[in-house]
Amino acid sequence: MLIIGGTVSVAMSQSSQKQATPKTRTVSSGRDPFRKYEPPKAVLRRVAGEAAVPSIQERINLYKAQKQAAMNARMPAPKPTTALLLNEIQVVGISRTPRGYAAIVEATPIKLSYVIYPGEPFYDGQLVAIEDSRLVFRRETVFADGRRERNVEIKPLRQPNAINAMAAPAVSDSVAATKP
Repeated sequence: MLIIGGTVSVAMSQSSQKQATPKTRTVSSGRDPFRKYEPPKAVLRRVAGEAAVPSIQERINLYKAQKQAAMNARMPAPKPTTALLLNEIQVVGISRTPRGYAAIVEATPIKLSYVIYPGEPFYDGQLVAIEDSRLVFRRETVFADGRRERNVEIKPLRQPNAINAMAAPAVSDSVAATKP
């Protein structure tokens, strides 16, 4: 029995040596644990206006630079509508194609027409859907402080002006001309 007691005493002496080393605790949060918790102060955001939109000529030059960079990198060129704002286009017509609905829009500042499909990017938005008589866009407004706000904008078909209304025959006249 004496041998067993000796082993036990050796085991106890090893455990007493481990307890003799002091343990230190590190606090990684950087906050004093004895001070009362204070929530972080709210930073007041200044309400800033919309970021300035470059002129049409600056946007066209930016588009040309992007197109040249894409050609040099052997990538597909960006669409020309990326230089246009949503308020600079008018919906001329909507047609059905094998690819789906397509819209014909006119860029009013440069007097050019484009055929666009859903997903087409613009400088401040994107075409989301083409319906029977209107286009649905997602407009993205960028503010000076970096915030972004997204809204839905709907553009109807352009109404004919007085000159176009006189040039186009009325529907009832064309129907009457076909019947003898």
